[in-house]
Amino acid sequence: MRDSQTAPWREVQRARILWRYHSGESIAEIARVVKMTRTSVGKWIGKALAMGVAAALKDAYHRPKAPVITEEDKAWVVHLACSKPKELGYAAEVWTRKALAKHVREHARKAGHPSLSRAAKPTVQRILAAQPLHPEKVTYYLERRDPDFEAKMREILLVYRQVALQNQSNGGLTPVMVTVSVDEKPGLQAIANTAPDLPPVPGRHTTLARDHEYKRLGTCSILAALDLHDGHVIGRVERRHRSREFIALLKDLDAYYPAECTIRIILDNHSAHISKETRAFLTTRPNRFKYVLTPTHGSWLNIVETLFGKMARTFLRHIRVESWDELRDRILRGIAEINADPVVHSWKKFEALGVE
Repeated sequence: MRDSQTAPWREVQRARILWRYHSGESIAEIARVVKMTRTSVGKWIGKALAMGVAAALKDAYHRPKAPVITEEDKAWVVHLACSKPKELGYAAEVWTRKALAKHVREHARKAGHPSLSRAAKPTVQRILAAQPLHPEKVTYYLERRDPDFEAKMREILLVYRQVALQNQSNGGLTPVMVTVSVDEKPGLQAIANTAPDLPPVPGRHTTLARDHEYKRLGTCSILAALDLHDGHVIGRVERRHRSREFIALLKDLDAYYPAECTIRIILDNHSAHISKETRAFLTTRPNRFKYVLTPTHGSWLNIVETLFGKMARTFLRHIRVESWDELRDRILRGIAEINADPVVHSWKKFEALGVE
């Protein structure tokens, strides 16, 4: 403690006094070294002898007079902080400490809190730091907008449970009803380097070195259908995501699976999935496709999201290309690599169904 660079100076000074006293120095010698009066040195030594070293290092808590800022005053400041500035005629959405302190000073007397009429920014900061609310921060939540969320979630989980039982009993045979999980990964950027990447060099840079500047070559959307029985992926890479691109994926599914199979598709209610053009195509293939829609804002229930996560962690990670066509080709090559060693994606949590 006597050599601390972070502790309060008064505690460091008292620690030095006690250490020198313990070493056998007299009060006069200690006072001369630490440049204090003998009275002060004797005070801290006497306190240590009477109450212990730990008590001697700290000042005893004392309040010479009652606090001027009452609990009601503090509650008013917290109430103001929890309101939005725009509701009080300001432009801001949330308070800064400086703006809140200024508003407190200007309106304290009128609101019946005169003790806050000269409150500075640190005063407001201490009031807010002493309570658990943090109105200056914003966290996001998702409002549940689908009244049938629970029922739709249960339907999805029942499908996953049925697929799991099918996979256990079919012995590798193609089931009469094939279940695939379908979704899109839109807005994937085709980015080109403006300077070549540099390999790791000992003593210079131990990682792959890449120039900060880059060139945008457009975006693409990955449309993927994940077979929940064998892990096979049918994918397309398109510049846009419209009904015609989704219908092209449906045609790929139609061509891949035997004609006697029903293709059950788990997907969200994106406009391309339920558009007039898509419905018109479905009527040309009666009983071929069966939709199971995820609830609104429930895309996390679609197991194909784990496939997109796998892509993001593997062949899409830090990807750079020289053209949009190269991006498409490399994505399709990555899907082919997945199909060369497929993994069956399965849902394992069925507590909502009352099944362990």
